[in-house]
Amino acid sequence: MMDKTTDYLSIVVPVYNEAAGITETIDVLENYIANRLEDYEILFVDDGSTDNSVRLIQQAMDRNENIKLIELSRNFGHQVAITAGLRYASGDAVVIMAADLQDPPAVIPDMIEKWHAGNQVVYGQRVSRDGENLFHRFFSALFYRVFRAITHIHVPLDAGDFRLLDQRVVRILRQMNEPDPFLRGMVSWVGFKQTSVRYERQARTAKNSNRRGHLLHLAMDGITAFSAVPLKIATWIGSLAMIFGLVYLGIEAFIGLTTLKVLVFSLYFLVSAVLVSLGIIGSYLFRVLNATKHRPLYIVASTHGFSNPERRSIVRFQTNHVQSREQS
Repeated sequence: MMDKTTDYLSIVVPVYNEAAGITETIDVLENYIANRLEDYEILFVDDGSTDNSVRLIQQAMDRNENIKLIELSRNFGHQVAITAGLRYASGDAVVIMAADLQDPPAVIPDMIEKWHAGNQVVYGQRVSRDGENLFHRFFSALFYRVFRAITHIHVPLDAGDFRLLDQRVVRILRQMNEPDPFLRGMVSWVGFKQTSVRYERQARTAKNSNRRGHLLHLAMDGITAFSAVPLKIATWIGSLAMIFGLVYLGIEAFIGLTTLKVLVFSLYFLVSAVLVSLGIIGSYLFRVLNATKHRPLYIVASTHGFSNPERRSIVRFQTNHVQSREQS
């Protein structure tokens, strides 16, 4: 039998109303870590669940000291929940995975192997997406390709949040106090040596309808955080509307239709262009407004299973001093 390694890994699992399948997820993760040579901690981050998710996790904690729980005071969003988990994780490397077993733990050993080979980031790259409808697959594929086309960040295609991050990368991410974090873009922006592990994404173990608007919101956060192209699009739309209006005005004048109809139609296109442009600009201004408020990214209601909760409370409200405090 091989000896235990000195590696200590953290598995961060964001949770929001996953009571229907969280018990199975816990069982699978417990079986996984029981047969590994590395030591593990499993950090569940409850993002304001209104079902029995917290109670089920606490029951598992009674029998397994490797399981820890962070309860946020309300629902702050999937990306924020992951960010909270990264700030509490103490492993040499951190694995981020979904609570619904769409990200199979069986892939983690391959990630660890590539981490040992010198990669600071090992991301899971999906080759199939079982259980997802056609719209979800199309939208996801379209987003990744559009994102790469309009940003200077090389985000890998078909790679979600399922990934392994070296402790050095995690420390840097803790310093990036973005009000609307888009971790896939942030991890790519950080750089370092990155590689992929290809896997087949599994179907959800239980139905959950709470994420219907998640994709669109995530896409908007990612694009506005890393690209100024939408602002240029607003200018293009306005210019095209003006050109179209002038051309239409000339055609209508040549044909001899009433001046009133020409003015109304031209005004319609002009107003439409202005509204679209204002909407795009407003998205960016809202991000600026959020950043100037200096509110904490999240609020921790309680933690369970940590040996030194007082030290951990530092990151609740003073996220800009995380690294200096942790090194002290």
